[in-house]
Amino acid sequence: GTVDAIVSDHEPHHADDKELDFADAPFGIVGLETAVPLALDRLVHARVIGLMQLVRLMSTRPAEIYNLPGGSLREGEPADITILDLRALRTVDPSSFKSMARNTPFAGMRLKGWPAATIVGGNIVWQAG
Repeated sequence: GTVDAIVSDHEPHHADDKELDFADAPFGIVGLETAVPLALDRLVHARVIGLMQLVRLMSTRPAEIYNLPGGSLREGEPADITILDLRALRTVDPSSFKSMARNTPFAGMRLKGWPAATIVGGNIVWQAG
C-alpha cells in the first residue's frame, strides 16, 4: 500500500462523555499529544521509515494534500515548525496532557523521541519543560 500522509484525528472528549458502554461512547482519543512520539518511536527508531520520510508524511504532504500554506522552510512561507528531541525517552502520562481529555490507549508506554518546542510565525509558543 501507499501512505500519503500521517495525521492525527485529535478527537478529545471529556471523561464524563467516555464513561459509557463502548458502543454508546463518542469515537475518538487524544491524538495530538502522542502522534509525534508514537511515529518517532514505532516508525523511525524501529527503522520502518527514515526521519526525513516521517517529516514529509507529517508536514509537507498534509499541506500539499489540503493545499495549505506551510509544510516547508522556504523563504516567505510561515515559520511554523516543531523542534524534535530524538533522544528524549518519556512515559506517556495523560495527567500532563494540555488537551481537555485524558483518554489514550498509550498511557504508561515508554516512547523515544518527543517534541521539544513549537514555533509559530517565528515565535516559540510551546517548549518542553
